[in-house]
Amino acid sequence: MTKTTSFSLAALGKPLYWILLILMVFPFKMIWGTEVISAPTALFLGLVFALVFGTPYPKFNKKLSKYLLQASVVGLGFGMNLEQSLKSGADGMLFTIISVIVVMVAGVWIGKALKINDKASYLISSGTAICGGSAIAAVGGVLKANEKNMAVSLGVIFILNAIALFIFPPLGHLFDMSQQQFGTWAAIAIHDTSSVVGAGAAFDQAYFPGSNTACDLATLIKCTRALWIIPLAFFTMWYFRKDIKGGEGKAKVSIPWFILLFVVAMVVNTYTPDSAGWIKTGLYPALVAIAKQALVAVLFAIGASLSLKVIKEVGAKPLLQAILLWIIIGVSSLFVCLYTID
Repeated sequence: MTKTTSFSLAALGKPLYWILLILMVFPFKMIWGTEVISAPTALFLGLVFALVFGTPYPKFNKKLSKYLLQASVVGLGFGMNLEQSLKSGADGMLFTIISVIVVMVAGVWIGKALKINDKASYLISSGTAICGGSAIAAVGGVLKANEKNMAVSLGVIFILNAIALFIFPPLGHLFDMSQQQFGTWAAIAIHDTSSVVGAGAAFDQAYFPGSNTACDLATLIKCTRALWIIPLAFFTMWYFRKDIKGGEGKAKVSIPWFILLFVVAMVVNTYTPDSAGWIKTGLYPALVAIAKQALVAVLFAIGASLSLKVIKEVGAKPLLQAILLWIIIGVSSLFVCLYTID
C-alpha cells in the first residue's frame, strides 16, 4: 500500500511540477494588471511541493534556479541608475567588508567548537558571509570538497534562505525600517542573492507599493558583496594549501560573470539618452518586468529543492553552526542599519 501511494505521488509530481512552473512564469500582471503569484507565495508553493512530492527533476531544478537567477539579476540592472545606486550603496560597503571578515572568523571558530568537518564548516561560513550557494559552489571547487560536504552546506543554506524570505519582510515592518534600511539589512543578513532580491521585492510590494527601492538597493549591495568570492577563493587556496596540493589537478576559481553583466546593464540604462524613445521607455521596463517574473520561478525552484531528504542529510551540528552565524550577522547588522541609515 505504501509503495503504491509513493508511486502515485511520484507519478503525479512530474506533470504537476511543469504546471506549477508554467504558472510561475505566466505574466499575469502584464496581461491583467494583477499579480496572482508573489515571490513569497512561489517559495511556499515550492516548499509544499517538495515536502509532498519530492523533487522529480533535481538536476534540472538546480540548473533552473542557478541560471534563471543570473538572468533575472542582469535584467533588474536595466531598471537601475548606476550613479544613484552607487550613492545609495555606499552605506553598505563598510558593512560588507567588516561582516565578511567577522562571519568567516566566527564561523571557523564555531565549527571547531562543535567539531564539524573543517571543509563543511568553512563552506557554511563562506555561504553565510558572502552569497550562499554561489559562494559555496565557488569555494567548494577550490577546496575540492566532496559531495557530502557540498550537500550539507547547500542544504543548510537552502533551509535558512527559505525561512528568511518569510520572516525578514515582516520583521523589517515591525522595526519600522525604511526601504534603504531594509535593502541594506537584507543584502548583508540573507545568504543567497535570490532570497535577497525576493525579500526586497516582497518588502516593497507589501509596505511600499509601486516602489522598488529596497529591492534595487538589496540587489546592488548583494552583487557587490558577491565579488568577495574572488579574494576569498584565493585565500582558501592558501588556507587549505596542504589539502589542495595533495589533490589531483589545480584548484579553479569561479568568477561570477553575471554580476559584471548586471553592472553593464546598469551602465547601459544610465547612459542611454532619453531621446532613444521606446528603448528607454519600452524595452528596458519590459526587461525588468520579465526579470521580476523570472525571479518568481527561481523562488519556486528553490523551494522545490528543499525536500525531506535534504533536511535529513543536513544534521544538527551544521544547522546549529549556520543558525548561530545567522543570528550574529542578522542581529548586529539590524542594529547598525537602524542607527546609521535614515
